[in-house]
Amino acid sequence: MEFQPYPFEKIQQLISPIVPKKPVIKLTIGEPQFETPQTIQDTLKQNTQDLRYYPKSKGEEFLHTAIKNFISHRYNIFLNSMNLIPTFGTREVLFNFPQFFLSQFQNPVMAYPNPFYQIYEGASIASKAKTILMHLEAKNYFKPKLTPQEMRQTHLVILNSPNNPTGSTLELKELQQWVEYALEYDFVLLNDECYSEIYQNTPPAGILEASYLMGNKNFKNILSVNSISKRLSAPGLRSGYIAGDAKILQSYATYRTYLGCAIPTPLQKAASIAWQAHDEAEKIRKKYAQNLKIAQEIFPNLKISPYTFYLWLEVGNDLEFCKKLYEEEGILVLPGSFLGRENNKKENIGAGYVRIALVYESQILQPALKTLKNFLDKGQY
Repeated sequence: MEFQPYPFEKIQQLISPIVPKKPVIKLTIGEPQFETPQTIQDTLKQNTQDLRYYPKSKGEEFLHTAIKNFISHRYNIFLNSMNLIPTFGTREVLFNFPQFFLSQFQNPVMAYPNPFYQIYEGASIASKAKTILMHLEAKNYFKPKLTPQEMRQTHLVILNSPNNPTGSTLELKELQQWVEYALEYDFVLLNDECYSEIYQNTPPAGILEASYLMGNKNFKNILSVNSISKRLSAPGLRSGYIAGDAKILQSYATYRTYLGCAIPTPLQKAASIAWQAHDEAEKIRKKYAQNLKIAQEIFPNLKISPYTFYLWLEVGNDLEFCKKLYEEEGILVLPGSFLGRENNKKENIGAGYVRIALVYESQILQPALKTLKNFLDKGQY
């Protein structure tokens, strides 16, 4: 198997010869820089005695209950335990679920957006699957699409709405159309919803919500994954879930007993508090909303998605832009070409863009964005 280096390895190689002239601020990784709420930290500290126990691969009932309560609060959907598996974040499930599911097919086919979260590509390679890339471009409003012929041959489709890195988000009717496709063409549809709790005013729709409202209440062929990381500024808790089709999840749960990725019990207890900390989550959401407002004021001509903490900014030569910006201003952003792959015209779909993470307190972020905007306007790269 040949895996490409991760984008953050590539950026280190790109900038390694460069000595920045100013103090560095990293706007590359989507790692929240806000404090994890104290109640969550305290719960973790108060339960370290549980480290002496082996954690259950299926997770404790209190964590199941907390996640189901979150889904009920967020989407007004009441799941039973057969529709849900707590996971060790979502990175592991996005990597190993395709391997589990696609192993039943002799010539597996998997589709996912381009540009993308690189775990999708890794999962496809590990599954020895043929890949269909759904190119996200300005001309199609960064929305994923498959032809009927492609859907007939595809076994697993991964959506990512709200999308990383473009911020593009599928509306409820669009998600329902994808549910119809999954049922009509009999493929499994998995939506990566890890950015669902980062929004300016109105929360985005989810795939389980879309499925339920159109009558597919047992979620046949439909799965959602999500994480506490962004919502509660707690990526270190490694708490996520996969939810939906109980028939698929029953077999997947058995598979997971072999993986060795059970969540330590102290983390489960802290996570169970986090999933239900709606007031704390709202405080963090408002910080991201303020950052989006600041970004829109600084970049008035850029259409910024209200469902993201990223800017997907067109700059021309993304590699040269990143190197020069880092050297002159000490601001590190991620080249879009590291997140994309070529289309049939041999064009890298991410090239020409940079991804900028709006993850700092506004008093830190605002001057950095102003400096970046001035640098972009000069065009000297």
